[in-house]
Amino acid sequence: MLQIQIDGKQLSVEQGSTVMEAAHQAGTFIPHFCYHKKLSIAANCRMCLVEVEKSRKPLPACATPVTDGMVVKTGSALTKDAQKGVMEFLLINHPLDCPICDQGGECLLQDLSMGYGKSASRYTEAKHAVVGKEMGPLVSAAEMSRCIHCTRCIRFTEEIAGKQELAMKNRGEHSEITPFAGKTLETELSGNVIDLCPVGALTSKPFRYDSRSWELSRRKSISAHDALGSNLIVQTKDHTVRRVLPLENEAINECWLSDRDRFAYAGLYQQRLTQPQIKQDNQWHTVDWQTALDYVAKGLHGVSHDFGANGIGMWVNPANTIEEMHLARKLADGLGVTAVDSRLRSLDGRLAAAAKGAHWLGQSIEQLATNEVILIVGARLRQEQPLLTARIRQVAKNGTKVAILAAAAEELFMPLLAQVSLHPYQWIDWLSDALNSEVGQALLQAQKASIILGADVLNHPDAAAVYAAAQDLAVATDSILGVLPQAANSIGAEVLGAAARKIEHTIAAQIAQPKQAVMLLNVEPDMDVANGAAAIAALKQAQTVMAFSAYDSEVLREVADVMLPITPFTETSGSFISMEGRLQSFHGVVQAYGEARPLWKVLRVLGNVLELPGFEYENTQQILTDALAKDQLPTLLNNHIQPVASTDPAISLVRVGGVSLYATDGIVRRSAPLQNTVHAAVPTARIHSATLNALGLAAGDSALARQGNSIVAVTVAADDTLPENVLLLPLHQSNWQLGALLTTVELSKG
Repeated sequence: MLQIQIDGKQLSVEQGSTVMEAAHQAGTFIPHFCYHKKLSIAANCRMCLVEVEKSRKPLPACATPVTDGMVVKTGSALTKDAQKGVMEFLLINHPLDCPICDQGGECLLQDLSMGYGKSASRYTEAKHAVVGKEMGPLVSAAEMSRCIHCTRCIRFTEEIAGKQELAMKNRGEHSEITPFAGKTLETELSGNVIDLCPVGALTSKPFRYDSRSWELSRRKSISAHDALGSNLIVQTKDHTVRRVLPLENEAINECWLSDRDRFAYAGLYQQRLTQPQIKQDNQWHTVDWQTALDYVAKGLHGVSHDFGANGIGMWVNPANTIEEMHLARKLADGLGVTAVDSRLRSLDGRLAAAAKGAHWLGQSIEQLATNEVILIVGARLRQEQPLLTARIRQVAKNGTKVAILAAAAEELFMPLLAQVSLHPYQWIDWLSDALNSEVGQALLQAQKASIILGADVLNHPDAAAVYAAAQDLAVATDSILGVLPQAANSIGAEVLGAAARKIEHTIAAQIAQPKQAVMLLNVEPDMDVANGAAAIAALKQAQTVMAFSAYDSEVLREVADVMLPITPFTETSGSFISMEGRLQSFHGVVQAYGEARPLWKVLRVLGNVLELPGFEYENTQQILTDALAKDQLPTLLNNHIQPVASTDPAISLVRVGGVSLYATDGIVRRSAPLQNTVHAAVPTARIHSATLNALGLAAGDSALARQGNSIVAVTVAADDTLPENVLLLPLHQSNWQLGALLTTVELSKG
């Protein structure tokens, strides 16, 4: 430890610390623009100049390492004069258009100019203007004259997002931040440059000219778009969500947010179902809540009387809250319904039946970053977990050995020990023989290692056997076995029994043998279920389908008999259990839209209408207390499964690619800004050239992809990074009619 004095305070700091870090430790603020704790040091802005004893001139606190016995003065006349001089230079070319700037009221330059700026400028020449830049549908760079060249945005794309997408061109006063020629910001983390920009040069395009910062109310919340559990600040005005920002939590999302979490709010009010509706004589009629609930109760009683409780099925969205799932499970128990499932994309019911607990990450997110070796199996990392990928990228750059086994290579922008691309039906063989590979040896030699399973393992048609093979490898190498859950509350569903534990209760079984009554709890069957076309066909065979949905859609109108408007997570209170087993609760941030009601309230009243006991709750806290005791949660998390033999599926042309980044849930799918990005474009069907030739096709051809009775027209492209007999075609709104991912697909000339 080194001894340093800052403004008379004696401190002990670690070797290698900077003056800026030491000042932060002492609670002393040093003004700065280019410095950021998560980015490399640039020392561009010079705003952090401070007086250091025995130095002939002020030094930048962000780039000056601490030496033993150093004396720093952050409030001396020399320091103040230096900082005021820097501020004067920064404001020379600044347009001073604060009244129309979206950054007004939360601008670092604006704030610091109050303390370090002058009331008038001595600069009388014309200001230098910079032409705005096009950076895509999420980030606005229309007023780049405001830029002070701190380069935070450049460093973020290169160091955190992994691929430099911005750069500085020209020199001196002609310097400009710009995307590369003909390019826009394409990283799935691009919105973070908005937060990083200390001025109004980079702002949110969807939020542009929407509100002033001081008009907004701020509420804490939790992301409902993946299992990381990112902490949010949701900003509201006039009872609507206007903007979403990260709430810093070093243990989870650090100070970042994925674009999916940041911009999904734009879909909250699109195609909303605002009033209960009942279909009679193939016509939809708006009704009051009591009539709609009586209709649901009558339908459930009727099917139960004619076919027994086994004639009823319940499809539960794994992004529903714990409270909603608890009441759904309680409702099912009261009716004697056993066919309840939330594993909407699962194909192999044996995995659920063999499980001994809820499948989770196996460690905390911070602990994952301390592994020496990480083997990730069957995950499209940037699609499934954008922010977790960024954390893994940082540790990979710092020495952690990361290996990938998947059906298609993914550009992860990080150093990799190995990236193995194999046909999904060959994964078991690779895992069984992994000890003889470089990856297996690295796992064996590591003091701490993890094997992490992604969505393609959980949704694999032979999922239980792939999981068992990975479990055997984890045991042999003394590695932690972890799972990346697919939705915000997948673990909560497993803990509460909203995920089926018997094969005959799974969604796949309910599709194969359709039920007479189906309750869709926040489920859109075309996009949320593994085989959308088969799911819709099964629902059409039911006597009654009850859709509890926040959104209206043609598919729901086609298959349902009654639609009840429920609220998204922003309009209700509730709780999620994240991938690391962390229980997080949140409150609604705005009032319910139209006549929509929180699902927990709808289920509570429905329980009363059905005259079932135990539905007297007044708030979500009472439900949570009844549903889950916090101290019991760790005992329910268990990644071990019983040994399961492989079904040994024959190698065939198989469709892979996971769920498109912006097709994961109903809110995201309706967010226009996200749907305008390159990640939401209609995907090209990519396939190895040898397989393409064997099928009599050529790159650029129009072809017909067929799964079961469904056919979709696609454009094919050759990609020799793929294994043979693999078709890379992610689930997207344009191809939901096809069958399940990871199953056989036929491809023929169109």
